[in-house]
Amino acid sequence: MDNSRRSFIKISALSAGSLALTTPALSAIGNNFSLANKKELINAAKNLKRSATYCEVCFWKCAGWAYTDENNNIKKVIGNESDPHCNGRLCPRGTGGVGMYSDNDRLKTPLIRTTINGKDTFREASWEEALTLVATKMQEIKDKYGAESMALLKHGTPGSHLEHLFKAYGSDTVAEPAYAQCRGPRETGFRLTFGSWVGSPEPTDIRDTKCLVLIGSHIGENMHNTQVQEMSDAIDNKATIITVDPRFSTAASKSQHWLAIKPSTDIALLLSWMHVLIYEDLYDKEYVKQYGLGFEQLKEHVRTFTPEWAYGITTIKPEQIRETARLMAAASPSVIIHPGRHVTWYGDDTQRSRSIAILNGLLGSWGRRGGFYFKEKISIPKFPHPPYPTPKWGWEEIGEKYPFAEMGITNEVIKVTAEKENKKYPIKGWFVAGTNLINTVPQHIKTKEAIEALEFMVVLDTMPMEITGYADVVLPECTYLERYDGLRSATNREPSIALRMPAAKPRFDSKPAWWIAKQIGEKLGLSEYFNYKDFKEVIAWQLEQLGTSLEEMEKIGVKNFKRKSGPLYLKDGEDYEFYTPSGKIEFYSQTLANHGFDPMPVYTAHEQPPQGYYRLNYGRSPMHTFSRTINNPNLNDLKDENKLWVNPKVARIEGLKTDQKVWIENQDGIVSTFPVKVRVTERIRWDSVYAYHGFGHNDKKLTRAYGKGVSDTKLMSRVSIDPMMGGTGMRGNFVKILTENPHKDTEI
Repeated sequence: MDNSRRSFIKISALSAGSLALTTPALSAIGNNFSLANKKELINAAKNLKRSATYCEVCFWKCAGWAYTDENNNIKKVIGNESDPHCNGRLCPRGTGGVGMYSDNDRLKTPLIRTTINGKDTFREASWEEALTLVATKMQEIKDKYGAESMALLKHGTPGSHLEHLFKAYGSDTVAEPAYAQCRGPRETGFRLTFGSWVGSPEPTDIRDTKCLVLIGSHIGENMHNTQVQEMSDAIDNKATIITVDPRFSTAASKSQHWLAIKPSTDIALLLSWMHVLIYEDLYDKEYVKQYGLGFEQLKEHVRTFTPEWAYGITTIKPEQIRETARLMAAASPSVIIHPGRHVTWYGDDTQRSRSIAILNGLLGSWGRRGGFYFKEKISIPKFPHPPYPTPKWGWEEIGEKYPFAEMGITNEVIKVTAEKENKKYPIKGWFVAGTNLINTVPQHIKTKEAIEALEFMVVLDTMPMEITGYADVVLPECTYLERYDGLRSATNREPSIALRMPAAKPRFDSKPAWWIAKQIGEKLGLSEYFNYKDFKEVIAWQLEQLGTSLEEMEKIGVKNFKRKSGPLYLKDGEDYEFYTPSGKIEFYSQTLANHGFDPMPVYTAHEQPPQGYYRLNYGRSPMHTFSRTINNPNLNDLKDENKLWVNPKVARIEGLKTDQKVWIENQDGIVSTFPVKVRVTERIRWDSVYAYHGFGHNDKKLTRAYGKGVSDTKLMSRVSIDPMMGGTGMRGNFVKILTENPHKDTEI
């Protein structure tokens, strides 16, 4: 096995060589140059303006430097060496982020829906007209139904500015797909067990681990920067890697053990691993005795869940289950059963995450070197403003049947919006910011039904995504490279803050979200909540409270602070109280029992594909952050379409060849709009097919992305809802493969 870091994943290193400048004097140098050329390149870089930023291409928010020439052109983004999130190295998406700025397909000016000759279209508008219309409609909805009837569906940094606006306006009807469609079950499962969210970035001590277990977590393809770098270190250090996945992922290719599990059977494997650890006396006895609660109940619970039992469910041989469990135990406590990120799969996802948390508890990895460290972050002072009004209802009431929901559930907001006669929670307006709901939330037909029921919808985005086509008003946001934003403060081993400042003036007639929120707020009579002329003033005030200054942060970009919460790890035998009701790691959860749920995870069989159908699995391309980057000119050059992975056995049955164009139809008769090319590979089980998520855009304004590949979201008409927190399990959709064009008589 090749354990070299370079072959695992390429991350651009921070160096003068990573400045791929396009000026004529340097065009011949490229990235392969001598020391003399390197000196020349460094001198040339001195002519560029350097601005501190942190990335918005994904949630990791790596800090970097943006370089701009005298003509306001951003030439390159590189990592900040002081940043613990990236250690001076950005992933392909981070370095390609400049394409968001340079993309000429960007939204350029405010747009207002109008009717010409009986046909809906958009017309260009001034900011004054567009924002006056937005504020007027928001006020009308507030006067008629209450402020709560205006909902904010958001993602990313712009959402924080608009959430402030909404709370000042009187609405807490706020939700984001990143919770119910991504990581919510993980946070619930770990909180129920350890009393703590996993959070982001995850506090996984991969650099010091001796055994890393990945269950459907594609490190190296999801490009979570710190984790990719640390996994490379772990591989160099000869750590044992175990990957559980029906697909031979990049991580699986670097693993000593690839367990090609039957999809939907993960809990059975996890319970069987518990059985081996407990009944072979391999668990961390002292740790469990001191910090655990409910071990005897768990022991009895898993008594019959033998590897032989699991084999009949998972198709993983008993000797593989035993061997991998013993490897984990041998590495304990320096072992990580990785919690994953996108964990909304089958509807029992909180219990699957609970199983992962319990395994980590049995192995003694929480709060231990090589397991999970105790994270810390800096609390950013809140800029002074009056108290928010108290809404009569909001996201908590809308999701009240899910007792463990801790954020707004997007699909529940969509559901009650579509219910036109809903008197209890009448949602009449949406403000959608930074999230392409059509390609993000499953059951897109329901999303469209909800949109049709709205009296007003405004969309804020940088690109003409599918969701913008349904808006009454479209507001063009400038990219993260053209604006000030809130200070980045996220959990890590040591706390840090990072500055985002504009590297260039906004292109076209785009504006930053903070300015848009402030303008709308003032038009709504909420000026006291926006007591500043420029958001730069807010940042400067906050930095002063933190003992630094805007001037210093513009020079250094990232400021690291010393830990104040205590050591990274538990000391052997020290007293520690977890943030659970009992103060212990809860193997048995009385909280769940009190709410009528299983206090310990239980495996339940899920529906399997009918004859002629295959389970639709999906994941992330390392070049893209789902649908939001497909049109990015830099990243589109790296990957412009997805392919459908099929096993050679399936290819023989269906008569398929590599690069053959096919269409796919799901169990409800929904057919992909565009064809997708086949990739015949042994790297996928025969009962599944696989495609990268985010492709298959149908908006022609996205000139590079339009019609390229298949949209897996469109085919997710069936979801399984997690009864604990409302997450949408999306891996229960089955597809058949069509070799003839089903749309040949239809105009697309």
